[in-house]
Amino acid sequence: QLQLVESGGGLVQPGGSLRLSCAASASIFNINTMGWYRQAPGRQRESVATITNGGSTFYADSVKGRFAISRDNAKNTVFLQMNSLKPEDTAVYYCRAEYQSGRTNWGQGTQVTVSQ
Repeated sequence: QLQLVESGGGLVQPGGSLRLSCAASASIFNINTMGWYRQAPGRQRESVATITNGGSTFYADSVKGRFAISRDNAKNTVFLQMNSLKPEDTAVYYCRAEYQSGRTNWGQGTQVTVSQ
């Protein structure tokens, strides 16, 4: 089963930047959609950004213009560049792989905290 490992989270001041990485244990070339989701305390998990195998991207309205998702199929890695971070971006960020069949795999998550 595909393993996904997120990294790059941490504590950052408002207005700062972080780059999250999601390393897959096997090829992601044939995975239909890779995505980043987040879950803040007391809230449901929500989609942040997704990218298809063809390179089409989707962003939540709350992060448009600030976050950018990319995938490097050769390195089996997906990235999330987060700029102009706000306290409301504080959450655990999860990587997800969605196959064409609809099956999904999740990573264990990485904590992002935006605070003075």
